[in-house]
Amino acid sequence: MSSSDPQVGTEVGVDGTPRGQAVLDDLVRLLDLEVLEVNLFRGVSPAESPTNVFGGQVAGQALVAAGRTVPADRHVHSLHAYFIRHGDPSIPIVFEAERIRDGRSFSTRRVLAIQRGEAIFALSASFQVDQSGLAHTTPMPAGVPEPEALPDLAERVVGGDKGGWLTMLPRSLDVRLVDEPVWTEGRVATDEPVRAWIKADGVLPDDRLLHLCLLTYVSDLTLLGSVVSRHDVSTTQVQMASLDHAMWFHQPFRADEWLLYECWSPAASGGRGLGMGCFYTREGVLVASTMQEGLVRLPRA
Repeated sequence: MSSSDPQVGTEVGVDGTPRGQAVLDDLVRLLDLEVLEVNLFRGVSPAESPTNVFGGQVAGQALVAAGRTVPADRHVHSLHAYFIRHGDPSIPIVFEAERIRDGRSFSTRRVLAIQRGEAIFALSASFQVDQSGLAHTTPMPAGVPEPEALPDLAERVVGGDKGGWLTMLPRSLDVRLVDEPVWTEGRVATDEPVRAWIKADGVLPDDRLLHLCLLTYVSDLTLLGSVVSRHDVSTTQVQMASLDHAMWFHQPFRADEWLLYECWSPAASGGRGLGMGCFYTREGVLVASTMQEGLVRLPRA
């Protein structure tokens, strides 16, 4: 459901928004940080950005910085992060990595993302040598439509969906929402999870760290939407911002193959909401889990 723009050779969706391999390559370059010095890196934001740096972007870039300081045989299995200040997409972000510990099996890293001399984001991550052990996962939810049976974001826009911020940017990701979008005006509250099939809209290199960092980027897309979905409001009616974020990676995966992202909110209070998410492969294997608390404020009277 897409075509190629003959003037620039860029694939576009049916709504005219750039998508496909060229746009995905731009995202990969975004995650490929410039090395300034030992343990010091610099990243930038895309030319077309929201008012603030997207949280998934700074989290993914910080994980790249951490991953560049560990031995190649160690892969991230968990991360914990705090969003401290809004990031300015018009200026570069400096990432300062600290090598906390290198043990026989695990390595621990801390990363600060800095703009104008102030920390905007802090990440701690743990890396492990691949090892064998007990293995199990919870099953993927049954009855979820296949991604090919669902419209992509471009098809939703052409079909009359006014869309949220996801529909307004070049699309490096193919996102197929299973349920009614949380940005829909007049939507009805539900206790059901928010679900979406997501994959990179193209082919990624065989770089395990890149796939992990891209999933970190993806994980910030719909988590807070699960908080809003439990109430008779849309995301256009509330102020939202990520406060903290955690992920656990259970098994290897490819971010350029379909993953079902299921998000659910167990609690909200005090202007904050908690979202929990799980990523499943098409074969039903749970490969990653995530949690995020965010600011979710109703407009003042």
